[in-house]
Amino acid sequence: MTQELRRPTQPEIPFDVEVLRNPTQEELRSLAFEHAPFCLRTAMGSLDKIARNKARMAKYTYVIDRGTWGEGYSHKTIEPAKAEALIAAQAEYVRDKGKLIAIEGYVGLGTYAMPVQWLYTLDGANIAGMQQVLAFPREEVEPPEQLATPFAPAMRLVYTPDFRPDMPGGQAIVVDLDNFVTYVMGPDYFGESKKGALRMLAAWVYANGGLLMHAGAKEIRHSGGDRLTMGILGLSGTGKTTTTFSKQGDAALPIQDDMIAIWPKGEISVTENGCFAKTFGLTEESEPVIYRGTMNPSAWLENVYLEADGRPDFSKTTLTPEDVARLRDILVGTGAPAENVDAYVAGKVSAGEVMDGTVPKDGWDFVCWTENGRSIVPLAALDEAADLHDLPPLRSLGILNRDEGPDAATPGIVRFVSPEQAAGYLMLGETSKTSAAGKERGKTRSPFTQPFFPYSHKLQASRFSELAATFPPDIVMWMMNTGYVGGDAADVKAGKALKVKIRHSSAMLEALIAGRIRWKRDPDFGYEIVDPDHPDNADLVAAVSAEILEPRRFFEAQGRMDVYRDWVGRMKQERADFLRKFGVDEAIVAAVVSGPSA
Repeated sequence: MTQELRRPTQPEIPFDVEVLRNPTQEELRSLAFEHAPFCLRTAMGSLDKIARNKARMAKYTYVIDRGTWGEGYSHKTIEPAKAEALIAAQAEYVRDKGKLIAIEGYVGLGTYAMPVQWLYTLDGANIAGMQQVLAFPREEVEPPEQLATPFAPAMRLVYTPDFRPDMPGGQAIVVDLDNFVTYVMGPDYFGESKKGALRMLAAWVYANGGLLMHAGAKEIRHSGGDRLTMGILGLSGTGKTTTTFSKQGDAALPIQDDMIAIWPKGEISVTENGCFAKTFGLTEESEPVIYRGTMNPSAWLENVYLEADGRPDFSKTTLTPEDVARLRDILVGTGAPAENVDAYVAGKVSAGEVMDGTVPKDGWDFVCWTENGRSIVPLAALDEAADLHDLPPLRSLGILNRDEGPDAATPGIVRFVSPEQAAGYLMLGETSKTSAAGKERGKTRSPFTQPFFPYSHKLQASRFSELAATFPPDIVMWMMNTGYVGGDAADVKAGKALKVKIRHSSAMLEALIAGRIRWKRDPDFGYEIVDPDHPDNADLVAAVSAEILEPRRFFEAQGRMDVYRDWVGRMKQERADFLRKFGVDEAIVAAVVSGPSA
């Protein structure tokens, strides 16, 4: 970056209370067990918080609209007077409590490092401990002379999990982008702390010419000495963290699992000093790095099912009456109706009676353990990680689409042929829908897989196009299907669909990075797909079936070309409608619908 970076400043802490500044991880764990409800000790000695909230509450997030930003917001807004009343009520709650935990550190390193101060009441001690893991300590960022002075935050977040404001859901996340302060009232889920800072960072990065992207990143090394950075976008459930930690090339070292900033000429900057990983279905065989990090005593867990002896069960789904009886106080304390819990324990109702297929009826969510269990793992606890102070240039950027359903026809991997086409598909953020409660299914879209960008989403597409025009010509931009072709898990068991497995993803990315793929133009969408008939692709086709690489072949073989043709027509229309809804440039729309002109 050649322009001067402009950072905000924060005044002194505005509460006359005792401040516990930067407790150690051990102290934070002790504070959490003492003050944060529903914290369990694992067999590994770590802490597992069972939270009321099982995911972020975007519907309770409000940006203060003072009329200072003319481009519009992607979030709900709140009038200044109402926001100030909420902030004053939270301040009174903090004063009554009398103590705050202050975590002072940086989001990012180097030129773009952002000093942030997170403030928590003691009931949020577990969240403070998790946040401290992801923040870079002052010692990694500041020179000795600056370390000798008081910490000077540019952004601040105030978090009170057990203060329930008079707002819908008894929760409010109030975002003051003019002053770079976020006030979190009511949620007890760690993601509101993590994303609270990153949302403000997204606004700052945009104001300074970059774009914060919901993307993992890894460094890939080849035996000849070549190094590159790969960025990987993806909504929750698409396999972004899994892909970030899988191997390609002679060595692959994780850089970030969630957010990176992209700047002109392909420069990137990092945000976090650890990873925030989904744990459902986690095994050492499938995801060894994440598994071993999660099982490390230094990790923090959230909403992970524990057996009576403290061992985690990462695949727990339906709870037995005995499970519910053991966890009764926690389940009721986090929102389950006591009468329903007791009826289930007494055997008056069965799991089958309170489920619609695999989805629990309202009031019976406790019968199914959330699939949104999480682990927060320090980078130092991972087997290997990249040197975040010495990152190679960005040379590969892609998006994951976990396609699923009878018309799942996204090719195994595609290469975009223009910045506009890449901008369009990244803007779509397309995948199959998942949720913490498992109640929402089907296709979904989220601009740049990024529900945290606070301004109008069309700005992401235009900014990315601007940045992509400055990228070196050897940057490859791509999309990969991490889900299915022609169905879902049940169809795979019945032999009616194909699953894109982790080993398939690794093989496709390996060939992509090595430049071994011979491509051909897709006749429907204009991007490039693998040519299964080219002899140079024989090794890849041996590892990944031609029907995954070119799903049209699967539908032809199944006699379901009518389904495929319907999918093509519907995707063209839905994608165009989605992009136009955000006012995206027509050149980007055209590149998505049919590709650039031949």
